[in-house]
Amino acid sequence: MSVTTWLALAVFGIVYVLIATEWVHRVAAALGGAVVMLLIGATSTEHAFFSKQAGIDWDVIFLLLGMMLIVAVLKRTGIFEFVATWAAKRARGQPYRLMVLLILATAFLSAWLDNVTTVLLLAPVTIVVCRQLGLPSVPYLIAEVMACNIGGAATLIGDPPNIMIGSRAGLSFNDFLLHMAPIAMLLVIVFAVVARWLFRSAFAYDAERAAQVMEMRERDAIKDRRLLAVSGLVLVVVMVCFVLHTTLHLEPSVVAISGGLALLALSRLNAREVARDVEWETLAFFTGLFVMVGAMVQTGIITDLGQAAAGATEGRLFGASMALLFGSVVPSAVIDNIPFVASVSPIVSEIVTASGGLEHAAVLWWSFALGADLAGNATIIASSANVVTVGIADRAGHHISFWQFSRYGLIVTAVTTVIAGLYVWLRYFVLA
Repeated sequence: MSVTTWLALAVFGIVYVLIATEWVHRVAAALGGAVVMLLIGATSTEHAFFSKQAGIDWDVIFLLLGMMLIVAVLKRTGIFEFVATWAAKRARGQPYRLMVLLILATAFLSAWLDNVTTVLLLAPVTIVVCRQLGLPSVPYLIAEVMACNIGGAATLIGDPPNIMIGSRAGLSFNDFLLHMAPIAMLLVIVFAVVARWLFRSAFAYDAERAAQVMEMRERDAIKDRRLLAVSGLVLVVVMVCFVLHTTLHLEPSVVAISGGLALLALSRLNAREVARDVEWETLAFFTGLFVMVGAMVQTGIITDLGQAAAGATEGRLFGASMALLFGSVVPSAVIDNIPFVASVSPIVSEIVTASGGLEHAAVLWWSFALGADLAGNATIIASSANVVTVGIADRAGHHISFWQFSRYGLIVTAVTTVIAGLYVWLRYFVLA
């Protein structure tokens, strides 16, 4: 490897340590790392700002910005308090029952929306309902985003890596439903059971608070019915366009930013006040992270990892499937799974072609998707939804550290990936 490649590896490693140890704020670490990558020549301004494969993913940035604007307006209607009260009453104030309800609702929504949109909508609700019941918000937020990453694996539009894989492989929405939805549903159930043990310290029942919540009326939380109606209409249109974006030939980012700006105009609210509620730190963190990971792509490090995993199988279909499934976990956990899938999917495409094409080797794509999607639960920076959730928690005064997330995430990733490996083996090799 060249000197620049070694320097890029060193910079990435140092920034990763700084983020993990929190010696430096994660935004400063990511942006500082991006600047150093540019200075050492690991990437260039052309690649950093304009390359689809090795630069800032503006689709993700504007998708986030658009949905953050919608959420910022929605917050002023009181709808989050309404839903929080409803959820707390349905759970009858029981903490574990509430967590299961949040896990199932999040997993379902993330399959039909993208997982970032789901956490943007539900994380504020979770914080409010935990406050009402006197529960610690952090375990519930972590469980929620993990359910989001698992549920998003079920469909073509649920997780950004799935969209990229579907486009590269020519796989349809129904293909994902047929092959990914069954294992995603099973893993959500498994996770709900595991959560009973994993977050056991967060299930302290407060009978007095529960009784107070049961006496509350949900409709009293609504502050502005006109704004709620306008927001609801815009949100429904945005969601429909998300589902139909391939038919409409509109990128989700265009739909989100159009919806956010339209709602801001229709709301008659002060734009400056609304902008204060946008997670600008999260957007800045993503920008720095994309530049750093783009430098890793540009220097060939990520591609070399993919080729090494492919070469180790020597053309064996089962071996290739397991290599893609388990081999995708570590790099997807260390970097965001979006740039990892973008850089490695061309290699997977070549392996599929060499193995007889989609008709005979589609299992390779499903293995690759499962590995990348499930690894999103391993660390804070492994999935876009994780980063967004941590940002929302920070603004609400609930800090989630790198290791606090990972001590749960590594267990969940290990359990779900092993079960996914058994699913691939049984469905595509034993029972095929």
